[in-house]
Amino acid sequence: MSEKVMVAMSGGVDSSVAALLLKEQGYDVTGVTMQIWLDESLYELSRVDGCCSLSAVDDAKKVCEIIGIPHEVVNFKDIFREKVISNFVDEYINGRTPNPCIICNRYVKWESLLKWSLENGADYIATGHYARIRRLENGRYAIARSVTDAKDQTYALYNLTQEQLRHTLMPVGEYEKSKVRKMAEEASLPVSSKPDSEEICFIPDNDYAGFLEREYGKLVPPPGNFVTADGEILGQHKGISHYTIGQRRGLGLALGHYVYVTEIRPDTNEVVIGEDSDVYSSGLTCHSLNFMGLSEEELASRKDIRLFGKIRYRHPGEWCTIKITDKDKMEVLFEKPVRAVTPGQAVVLYDGDCVACGGTID
Repeated sequence: MSEKVMVAMSGGVDSSVAALLLKEQGYDVTGVTMQIWLDESLYELSRVDGCCSLSAVDDAKKVCEIIGIPHEVVNFKDIFREKVISNFVDEYINGRTPNPCIICNRYVKWESLLKWSLENGADYIATGHYARIRRLENGRYAIARSVTDAKDQTYALYNLTQEQLRHTLMPVGEYEKSKVRKMAEEASLPVSSKPDSEEICFIPDNDYAGFLEREYGKLVPPPGNFVTADGEILGQHKGISHYTIGQRRGLGLALGHYVYVTEIRPDTNEVVIGEDSDVYSSGLTCHSLNFMGLSEEELASRKDIRLFGKIRYRHPGEWCTIKITDKDKMEVLFEKPVRAVTPGQAVVLYDGDCVACGGTID
């Protein structure tokens, strides 16, 4: 009997080809689309390229019919609100910049979907992420970089557990994006030329502060002062949720030269302004650690271990050393200063091509 796999299908080309490849490899495949939209005030349900839209369900269903596999729609909207939306709001209100895709991957696309899939007889879940899964010599599972650096999605997957990785397949990580589109075209899949979704699914206009104001009104921090590091008032900001570390545009400050957000102080409702040189940091601390390719014991026993760290999705990365300083706390020291270390974002640390560990930046 062939092993059963539930493929998370967003209606896009990558997850569609993942299902196609697994069917060709002999798996018993079912396509699953997760219903995570809430209502029309939060979601533009007719978006063509959104993974949360009603059109995504229709596209995924059409692909499944062509491939010849069943298609299911599963409702995860309550867990999506609880884990993703609530975290997003809390982080911005407290002056941090969250990454909702990382939270969604861990708690919705994996924890909830995997639980449902195993309960329904599946051996694996699969996604269309550009990443690969490896079993390392130390016996641990790790996310490894995809064949294509341009589309590599390992950064957003660092928080998956060993059990989740053990039950996951990522077939498109072995291919370039152009090849994936070609396979979809050759199979006559209607999504072969569908554009990739770039924005956060529940904020199609990319206006985070506007989303908070529209949906959560009174919770949004009020206007306050732009200040220098030593407290000099430079002007008034629109509310700390409008800003992130390293930001230059949209400040509305006429100081005669470029200035940047260097710090957000939620306790005093201040946004600190400085020069470009003030945005660089030689290190960071992080919490909510997840150990992937290397266990906590391995990292703690190896002094001055040298890893490659990324502090955001598109960060090219920098060599660093790490030190576990307390329970669920780690210090990362970079060999060269890095720009715009941002509280709430993730630092993901690589050992070669594989994710070693990561955490949320303090």
